[in-house]
Amino acid sequence: MSHTYKIIELVGSSPISSDEAIKNAIASASQSLHHLRWFQVVETRGHLEAGLIAHWQVTVKVGFTLD
Repeated sequence: MSHTYKIIELVGSSPISSDEAIKNAIASASQSLHHLRWFQVVETRGHLEAGLIAHWQVTVKVGFTLD
């Protein structure tokens, strides 16, 4: 069986960790998209306050199969 995939780019954020930012992006996408199959981290960045990491932002590409 062959599949056709669509790829979207998302940015997740979290004050806790980069992993949590990824989870937040995928959890939000899964509320309106179906058949999510994979993700790829494209970029990781953060916001600093007083020399400490205050917030993470992670850009991910998410692939899913079309109905």
